[in-house]
Amino acid sequence: MANWSDPRTGAAYAATDARAEAYDVGLRAYMLSVYNYMLSGVLLTGIIALVVGNTSLIEMIVQPAARGGYSPTMLGWIVMLSPLAIVFAMSFGQARMSEGTLKTLFFVYAGLMGASLSTIFITYTSTSIAGVFFATAAGFAGLSLYGYTTKRDLSGLGTFLIMGLVGLIVASIVNLFLQSGTMNLVISAIGVLIFAGLTAYDTQKIKSIYAHVAGTEMMGKVVIMGALNLYLDFINMFLFLLRLFGSARD
Repeated sequence: MANWSDPRTGAAYAATDARAEAYDVGLRAYMLSVYNYMLSGVLLTGIIALVVGNTSLIEMIVQPAARGGYSPTMLGWIVMLSPLAIVFAMSFGQARMSEGTLKTLFFVYAGLMGASLSTIFITYTSTSIAGVFFATAAGFAGLSLYGYTTKRDLSGLGTFLIMGLVGLIVASIVNLFLQSGTMNLVISAIGVLIFAGLTAYDTQKIKSIYAHVAGTEMMGKVVIMGALNLYLDFINMFLFLLRLFGSARD
């Protein structure tokens, strides 16, 4: 039986420690790549939304409606619906697409989302948009950190949240016809909770996938798709919080 002074035992421990350290270094680099892409996407969305929303370019997206407010132009409908098509293409075609194609689609998606979200600048005051954005950023950081560090398995929570998301989509469609202000507030509050939970769940899921893709050609694709998931969590949480706390323009 080997004892503490057996050099073979010391070598085994050293090798184990080295492998664990290499794994941790690789995991941190992998997660950093996910966050870099996600933040780059959010930044691109914000810049395009700011430029379009505060210039005459907004007239290409929406136009004044006969009964007040604004309605999308033909280009506006294309801008609003195209991101959905891109998400479906990336989600169902990632195995066939190259890493470069996924990167391109991700940034095209973020750009189109910026043009689509430019309408918030004619709906809410810039001060309230900025306040809600920074509140969302702080909340997202805390929730993502929790998802990264917690030892609790969040897979069960994820299943519940995805079911809740389906219900939220159905309720939102129904409210398009009902136009209920109270229901809109309830949907917004539930939406914040769902995407807050998904932020922690997706972070943990992205972290756990690393063990399966480390050192493979799939890792680059997984980084992009992970960034897309976190981007969606952030943007949706921001929009629902803006509905709750944003100050409408006069």
